Amino acid sequence: MKKVSTLFIALLLCTNVMAQSNFYKLSIGGGIGYTHSFTDVQKHDFDLAGYGTLDYYFTPFVSFGGELQKGQIVGGSVQTDPYERQFVNSYTSATVNGKLALGAFINYNRSSFSNFAKYLYVGAGAGVIHNKMRSVARFQESTGYKFPGNDYSNNITFPFDLGLNIYFRSYSGIPRLAVNINLQTNVTVGEGLDGYDDSSVRFKNSNPDIYNYYSVGIKYHFGPVGVSRKSLY
Repeated sequence: MKKVSTLFIALLLCTNVMAQSNFYKLSIGGGIGYTHSFTDVQKHDFDLAGYGTLDYYFTPFVSFGGELQKGQIVGGSVQTDPYERQFVNSYTSATVNGKLALGAFINYNRSSFSNFAKYLYVGAGAGVIHNKMRSVARFQESTGYKFPGNDYSNNITFPFDLGLNIYFRSYSGIPRLAVNINLQTNVTVGEGLDGYDDSSVRFKNSNPDIYNYYSVGIKYHFGPVGVSRKSLY
């Protein structure tokens, strides 16, 4: 009986060890994508922006880090906008955010699809966006009205992420390199994103200024090695 119990415990420990996997706790990344404006002007347009990230992983599926973005947000048209408004915002943003991946909750070894989807994540954070109007239509030519607003401003921004990391194993078998696909919605507090700050009586608008960021990039994992209770393979 004693031998049977010892053998059972040994098998249990062996199974537990085999189920574990190692992962790197740090990652650095960068990429490029398109911004899409949703501000007070009627035409919502696209432009380019780049980003860089640095993240710390508590587990393979839970992380916290920072992100820098730099690019342009554009919108409006002096030809088609009813108020002849148009802007080009050469912006820079710095945010911190946390991300939580699906693999923290599901048994992804049951199917190839769930195993692929385990790195699908959601995220949220906060930070600051610096707005710099590269160009902005300050006057309505048909009436001579001057639109109030600032060419330079800082606003609080709240990013919300939905994305997927597609990993490639290193020679050691630990996930190191990943392709990142991300959709980010940024909700700003203030009226600096498009450079227009008109009275709500003249231009009725109760919605915050928002821009989406659709990006593709590369993440490289490195640094201290952690142990995951779940197998990553």
